[in-house]
Amino acid sequence: MISELMNTVASNEPGKLDALMSQIDSRTARTLDHALRGEELNFEDGLRLAQTTGAELEALILAADRVRRERVGDVVTYVVNRNINFTNVCFVGCRFCAFSRAPREKDAYFHSFEEIARRSKEAWELGAREVCVQGGLPRDLDAYYYCDLLKVIKQATPDMHIHAFSPMEVVYGVELTGMMLRDYLAMLKDAGLGTLPGTAAEILDDEVRHKIERIKLKTREWVDVITTAHRLGIPTTSTMMYGHLESEEHWVRHMLLLRDIQKETGGFTEFVPLGFVHEFTQLYRSGDARPGPRMEEHLKVHALSRLMLQGWIDNIQVSWVKISREVAQACLCAGANDYGGTLMEENISRLAGSTSGQYMAVEEFHERIRELGRVPAERTTLYGIVKLFE
Repeated sequence: MISELMNTVASNEPGKLDALMSQIDSRTARTLDHALRGEELNFEDGLRLAQTTGAELEALILAADRVRRERVGDVVTYVVNRNINFTNVCFVGCRFCAFSRAPREKDAYFHSFEEIARRSKEAWELGAREVCVQGGLPRDLDAYYYCDLLKVIKQATPDMHIHAFSPMEVVYGVELTGMMLRDYLAMLKDAGLGTLPGTAAEILDDEVRHKIERIKLKTREWVDVITTAHRLGIPTTSTMMYGHLESEEHWVRHMLLLRDIQKETGGFTEFVPLGFVHEFTQLYRSGDARPGPRMEEHLKVHALSRLMLQGWIDNIQVSWVKISREVAQACLCAGANDYGGTLMEENISRLAGSTSGQYMAVEEFHERIRELGRVPAERTTLYGIVKLFE
């Protein structure tokens, strides 16, 4: 099955999709036809596509690639950035995470402000224009730590875009300060916050979230942080973690919720499917989760998101740190148009068992993108084109 799907991706010849449409189930063909005409898909449409197999799955992939070409063209973007995970000390203990440590574990760390400033300066000198800042949730954190951290980075690198703090970190900051959410986010924005990662979403279904980690944010809390940020002029990404204990129905409901938020606020910059990296996580080792996504799930989620979100969230990113080169390239032929960031260092996926590395050089991005017959382009965090490499 995997080799057949890869052949589909590799041999997307003119007329192949049209030929498949005449051979597959008529309901699936009608749904794909609606999507190809730019029409909005509902839950039943999305679930039908999410459950495709064989020739219908091939048609889904080819349709997503066609819609991608029509919506955003043949440019594949990336951002030159650096991850700064300022601490791995965390009291939450999410079952899908192998990154967090107790304070007294031998490999626990908490970087000083001086070290964070040094890393930001180093990133700027190496061409980065964004730092992505996230960390664990330590107990007894200074109430205004996140605000002070932003000021340190801005003082060290005034023109650096700061993409920082998951909704869970924001809620923790609100709890520590006792401030209203809106006021707290406004304070972070004034201190230099540019955009907010839409992580900690996992699957936006409370039943699934309860099984993953009982003290994780509830769906309404995640939505509240994201929509409040958007209303304050703080754009965010959007994400979905798949390949653990969720079902296709959860994928579709998750995407529909993101689409509804985007209709209301327009604040999402992109959608990032995040394949579950399972190997060293308690969620997998306890037997509660499957061993990450299958190849067809990777392709299906990227293709489905392209069709479900088209016209509302038109940037679909591959998270190269969580998947192999082969899978990342295939997903770019199944609806995706962005390769994410160079990162320079990456700890969360690596410690869960990912072997895809911590850094991607600009030259390798260019090589991979050109291998697909597409055009590389460096972008800003907000998808402005810095340089097109035709």
